[in-house]
Amino acid sequence: MAELETEIQAQYHATYHHKQPIPQKAKWGNFRKIIWTAILLGIPVGAVWIANLPYPVIRRPVAEKAPILLLPSYMNMESNYRQAITSVQQAQHLIENPTSPADLDLGEQKVKIAQKNLDALPVGFLNDWPEYRFGWYDWRFNIYEFNTARTKIGQLEAKVFQEKNAQILLTDSEQALQKAKQQYQQASTPTDKQATIASWRSSIDQLKQIPSVTLAGETAQAKLNNYQRDFQEVVGLAAGNERVSTFIEVARQFSWEAAKSGQNPPHSVAEWQQVEQLWEQAIAQLQQIRSDDLTGYAEAQKLLAQYNSNLGQVKIRRQAEQVSVETLQRAQGRIERLVASIPTDATSVNLNYIISELQGIINELENVQNGTTAYLKSQELLLSARNKLKQRQPQ
Repeated sequence: MAELETEIQAQYHATYHHKQPIPQKAKWGNFRKIIWTAILLGIPVGAVWIANLPYPVIRRPVAEKAPILLLPSYMNMESNYRQAITSVQQAQHLIENPTSPADLDLGEQKVKIAQKNLDALPVGFLNDWPEYRFGWYDWRFNIYEFNTARTKIGQLEAKVFQEKNAQILLTDSEQALQKAKQQYQQASTPTDKQATIASWRSSIDQLKQIPSVTLAGETAQAKLNNYQRDFQEVVGLAAGNERVSTFIEVARQFSWEAAKSGQNPPHSVAEWQQVEQLWEQAIAQLQQIRSDDLTGYAEAQKLLAQYNSNLGQVKIRRQAEQVSVETLQRAQGRIERLVASIPTDATSVNLNYIISELQGIINELENVQNGTTAYLKSQELLLSARNKLKQRQPQ
């Protein structure tokens, strides 16, 4: 029975190996090996990790005493540096030579990646320790190329900003143009049609304002001729009439300002010149109306005759003002010289000279025209000069 029981147990353990008991001593031995292995590996790894911390107070002594420990840092710096240069080159190609808005979006992403890589470089440390040569690894930091990359990133960011603004302007202008076109086709009154024509033309003008150096500007220029031809075909004569009405209305605004500014004379020479400019601007608006615009050409010519007449009158008033002011100034100068030439000794006074000068002054003052700023002053001096002349003439 004892032998049979032993045989049955042996067969049982041979069938179920995982059920066999594991000696306790072997378990503890394996665990100790794992712990010591972790400690032996962790100490140098931890030392290298501490040596590569991104703090100058740690990296500088290590670079002087044991530069080999900084190999991971230099490899990371080189990786960021090369990725930044590559990203800048890719972004430059995508942004400066885009074929679609998708190129600009991808270029913007490349710019952000390049900026992130450059920001990861410890420039202060690299300025002091720009190169690393140890064994098979050899790398040198190029500060000139680094600064060039940063400058290029700034330029590309500005270019992307300009491109985005141009793209927004293109989208808004095209949407406004299509909306104005639909509203014009649905408009039922002349007033509504004129309003939609103005909106339509404004949208076309916005397309012209998109910078041609941008992708959106090139797209707008390519579409602009079609938009303008479509505008002329759809709007036709109504646009021409609205254009003529606009010129006439603007000319009337200038003429109203000119007439208002010319009221209540006298005015100075500068004020008359301003009135002249207003009349000239009104005339310039009317001169833009072509003879083939039959609806407004006759009205424009009628207003032109009136405005040119008013401009001529203003020029006469301005010239009279200028001449009168200059005449008054000459007369005042002669008076001052005459007063200075009269001696204090009455016995030596040259009466004929005084009479001659007074007569000349009177003649000058009589040339000052009425309706000028110099007229009132000239009349005061004229009255005084006549009295002085009368006192010195023999009775």
